[in-house]
Amino acid sequence: MNQNNNSNEVSHLRGIRSFVLRQGHLSNAQERAIQNLFPTWGIEYQPQIIDLNQIFGREADKILEIGFGMGQATAQIAQSLPENDFLAIDVHSPGVGNLLKLIEENQLTNIRVMRHDAVEVIDNMIADNSLSGIHIFFPDPWHKKRHHKRRLIQAPFIEKILPKLRDNAYIHLATDWEEYAIQMLEVLNSCPKLINTAQDYALRPDYRPETKFEARGKRLGHGVWDLIFKKK
Repeated sequence: MNQNNNSNEVSHLRGIRSFVLRQGHLSNAQERAIQNLFPTWGIEYQPQIIDLNQIFGREADKILEIGFGMGQATAQIAQSLPENDFLAIDVHSPGVGNLLKLIEENQLTNIRVMRHDAVEVIDNMIADNSLSGIHIFFPDPWHKKRHHKRRLIQAPFIEKILPKLRDNAYIHLATDWEEYAIQMLEVLNSCPKLINTAQDYALRPDYRPETKFEARGKRLGHGVWDLIFKKK
């Protein structure tokens, strides 16, 4: 069960990628949201460093979310943490359109949306020491063993995002696939610049809402594993 279907992956042969493109159906409302709201709440990709404080119009902690699915959790988190700003990145147009709709419906001003490969954004647009946190919830687990190399959470990717984090900033991962959770824990534990905030897996923090898929999975006996590490 991949709750958000945000389809994150890694391929060492082609370089790290944060997605596999499964476009899906774009509804009329989602298409209108992209046309009408992206100019206000969206950020176009550009191969140069951006000033997030200038974009959001204030100095505040900046949280990067990679792969937000349909955006419901992103909108809820931003609503519950108005003191933080959220840069949400996904490549799938239906989710982008839906999150833009949620921004308008809930009158949120602390989210900006990008429709691009997150790895390229990290490489070329995010300044070092500019992020206070990174959220990656329910990335594609790539169940088959021969596809494990496509998983996003691997050492090269973590090394790529670490410079973007301030000291004491956090990385919050969540997955409903136990074998991937084990890999995530091994990858993060192997990084000397990170420290686990829990013994192994963390309790789900209040700011991360429980999705309907997650609640259903728990009723069926499926687990969900959160990992929260901080940069030393």
